[in-house]
Amino acid sequence: MPAVQRTFFQQIWYFFFRLLGWKGVYYAPDVPKYVCIVAPHTSNFDFFIGFVYSRAFPMPFANFLAKDSVFKGIAGWFMRNVGGIPVNRRERQNFARQIAEQFEQRKKLIIVITPEGTRSKTEYWKSGFYHIAMAAKVPIVMGIIDYGKKFITVGPWIMPTGDVDADLEKIRAVYAGAWGRHPELQVEARFRPENTANSPADAE
Repeated sequence: MPAVQRTFFQQIWYFFFRLLGWKGVYYAPDVPKYVCIVAPHTSNFDFFIGFVYSRAFPMPFANFLAKDSVFKGIAGWFMRNVGGIPVNRRERQNFARQIAEQFEQRKKLIIVITPEGTRSKTEYWKSGFYHIAMAAKVPIVMGIIDYGKKFITVGPWIMPTGDVDADLEKIRAVYAGAWGRHPELQVEARFRPENTANSPADAE
């Protein structure tokens, strides 16, 4: 890997990142639009260390999804400025289409999603990221926060094919051996059986 060229402020963030005992690598995807999934997600600390990582490496600005009811007044202005994209979760069947339209309207867009959806123990991943990527025809880039090695990686990616089982097998291979902060709470990449086809009902 070529040496990372950091700005002055990125150097400060990188020093802090290393001070916390973490290492990382960032493989810049050569595409302007993609869905980035981050796992394992078993602790609120994931957001903190992920934020530090995103400032320590030359990553592009990323967006996240939030319900449209919070995008009002001053709060709405703030949410949009930090990367929030409002979605109408009341229209569950149109969820993936809403986000696909955002991809169509922009020249560059990165949406970050935690597919486990919660820090509690679950049996399945939320399938929304997959349906969004399929509808928008964009890659799925994988971010791995591995507490076992205290190492963060962002960059491995796949283009979803519609063969859910085959695509999930590739995703599982990328996350194999990565441990969350609370490994007893993490689950491997798999969807509820009713959400392996075309329904975005499990999208959030």
